[in-house]
Amino acid sequence: MGRQSVLLTLAAAQFLMTLDSSVMNVSIATVAADLNTTVTGIQTAITFYTLVMAAFMITGGMLGQILGHRRAFAIGCVIYGCGSLTTSLAGNLTVLTLGWSFLEGAGAALIMPAVVSLVASNFPRERRPRAYGLVAAAGAIAVATGPLVGGVFTTYLSWRWVFAGEVLVVLCILRMSRGITQPPPTARRQLDLVGTAMSATGLALVVYGVLRSGSWGLVRPKAGAPVWLGLSPVIWMILAGGTILRIFLWWQDRRLARNAVVLLDPALLRNQTLRAGLTSFFFQYLLQAGLFFVVPLYLSVAIGLSAVGTGVRLLPLSVALLVAAVGVPRVLPRAAPRRVVRTGFLALFASIVILVAALDVGAGPEIVTWPLLLAGLGVGALASQLGSVTVSAVADEHSGEVGGVQNTVTNLGASIGTAAAGAVLISALTTSFLTVVQQNPAVPPDLVAHSQVQLEKGVPFVSDRELETRLGGAGLPAETTAAIVSDNAKSRIVGLRASLSLLAVLALAGLFLTRRIPTRQPTSAPVADTAA
Repeated sequence: MGRQSVLLTLAAAQFLMTLDSSVMNVSIATVAADLNTTVTGIQTAITFYTLVMAAFMITGGMLGQILGHRRAFAIGCVIYGCGSLTTSLAGNLTVLTLGWSFLEGAGAALIMPAVVSLVASNFPRERRPRAYGLVAAAGAIAVATGPLVGGVFTTYLSWRWVFAGEVLVVLCILRMSRGITQPPPTARRQLDLVGTAMSATGLALVVYGVLRSGSWGLVRPKAGAPVWLGLSPVIWMILAGGTILRIFLWWQDRRLARNAVVLLDPALLRNQTLRAGLTSFFFQYLLQAGLFFVVPLYLSVAIGLSAVGTGVRLLPLSVALLVAAVGVPRVLPRAAPRRVVRTGFLALFASIVILVAALDVGAGPEIVTWPLLLAGLGVGALASQLGSVTVSAVADEHSGEVGGVQNTVTNLGASIGTAAAGAVLISALTTSFLTVVQQNPAVPPDLVAHSQVQLEKGVPFVSDRELETRLGGAGLPAETTAAIVSDNAKSRIVGLRASLSLLAVLALAGLFLTRRIPTRQPTSAPVADTAA
């Protein structure tokens, strides 16, 4: 099997693993109505899909070492395909959660670490930047095209056909994967069950806490949210998860001292180059997820584009991303990884700043085109280097472990990016809306006081049409309704700008944390030692 076919197979798998969430996000209301459930129920299923993937990614990497990564990849595809089939036939929320959240999540936890390792075993170090760049680009493009795919199928056919189509794609991937070569399994046929339980529990608590931070509050509980010992449950979950993960690392060191098989060698995390690559991966996915949260909200809610229209407007990012991810290693094969990574973060920073400056009430969808092109080039530049940096920092036999940790870090980054962007957006929107409403003489004082009480949890991010419908149903005069709608439109822009400003600051943080990224492309040996 040629290397191009191997690369196509692995990129297709990465694309498929990432497509689901972005497709489902634009189909939530339709799926909820079809299954006779609530939007909250579907959002919970989305949360559990992310949770299962993140919790078992490290375990999936070790299972690849025990079974062989190609076999783990194939088993993961079978589980994922069964989950897609179950989801496409789901008649209620329980079946949907079983198929999508658990089966597909478990399949992805086996597939994604295996993809990282199989690239390492099928491509020499000097060819890995392009290979990892294309695989990473496939995942990012799935996030960008998901709204378009979901919008087309939901509008003209049915969301079920997306998952039915995934079954066919999985079958094609399984057939193509037969030609992938790999070294024999590197671990004894034994799994650290205690370590598995601890890593899964710790990661699940951290990720779930982050995912709930927007609705419950990070430290101070929001109105109506649960309270644990006077604080939001989120901070307790994150602290408990972090403590369990620290105990997990101690447990791994203890097993190593007894010459027992471990789930993850803690010495890997002391490798400075690997840590630098993982840190940059974290910020890449944080920024990527934040942008894919904010920009579609602007296009679909503030402007009112359809799901299809929103997806079309996101395509410039996909095209630029693919061009950079594939083109940088081909045109500049000897470029310093650190310089390329820093250029990527600078491009992301510049794109976000331009978007903040362009956002205004009455602006059209065309303002996102150039910023998204620049952001795509930035993400593509990062994708072209980081996968090779992390795997080439250690011996190839550790690629499965690195794959598990890498995908855990990217999942955590994406979760935090979405949660942070959403929290700042709603906070700024609420503050701005209540301020401008208070100062608007067209809004009666009693209505202002009532709004302050009712909107303690935060002002919902809704379109002008939806807000007009709600206010009309409440029997407000037309003049008051128009004033509130106008104030809300201005506050939406304030919220979007605040959210993007946070992402710009985080892009600079990612830039300043690239000092340990190597200045030379990987050679035939690991590029760094394991010094602390």
